[in-house]
Amino acid sequence: MFSSVDDVSARLAVTGYLASPAVATTAFLAARLGKPLLVEGPAGVGKTELAKAVAEVAGARLVRLQCYEGVDESRALYEWNHAKQLLRISAGRDESWDETRTDIFGEEFLLPRPLLTAIRGDEPTVLLIDEIDKADVEMEGLLLEVLSDFQVTVPELGTITATRRPFVVLTSNAGRELSEALRRRCLFLHIDFPEEELERRIVRLKVPDLDEALAGSVVRVVGALRAMDLRKAPSVAETVDWARTLLALGAGALDETVVRDTLGVLLKHQEDVQKAAAKLDLDAL
Repeated sequence: MFSSVDDVSARLAVTGYLASPAVATTAFLAARLGKPLLVEGPAGVGKTELAKAVAEVAGARLVRLQCYEGVDESRALYEWNHAKQLLRISAGRDESWDETRTDIFGEEFLLPRPLLTAIRGDEPTVLLIDEIDKADVEMEGLLLEVLSDFQVTVPELGTITATRRPFVVLTSNAGRELSEALRRRCLFLHIDFPEEELERRIVRLKVPDLDEALAGSVVRVVGALRAMDLRKAPSVAETVDWARTLLALGAGALDETVVRDTLGVLLKHQEDVQKAAAKLDLDAL
């Protein structure tokens, strides 16, 4: 998939994803070693976008499992088309149960979900297991077989082993502690808020019409906000949104009025807005 760490950086940059050396190195190793990649970090720092960018540069199909509380095997792995099975049973009333059972638990009645879809694919595939920390602990047990042996067991059909291993990315906002068994099967990458220079480059890439000096001011203000004890610090995605907001308003520079009127783009809780309005000192930035 990638020939070197520099190749990762260069090809991801073509998609608009500017990878730090740590991100590029870990992505290269995950591809070279065939290991799943567990990416942790605050929301909005580019964890999901990394999987999308890898799929784009590799010309691979992106298969996404969005995790949430209560997601189970039928949503993650597979389920049977019960309505179609009932129709088949009704149509074969004169058949014995053994004959009918063999038929209704065949491929025609199987509904593959993301994990099985990725395992059975014979084309390049990126499997994104997004926000695994939102799923129940039981979900991790289901993933162990998939991530260690790249195979899935369907009792009625047997064990299905991948003929072509997918590139697997798991993301987590660290909402809960993941099991050591899951972590052992993965390479680990923590993506934090980027350094000022990298974030400025991201803003310039995503909002090319923004004045370079204003882009620098945007990044410095966001950095100051992150240094405050806020309920939710602004993410990189929100930095880009704020840059686009300033461009849409025709703001040539940051002043107290512009910042106060647009804080809702960066901050999503009223107590954060009030704290920022009281503590933010533009003259010191």
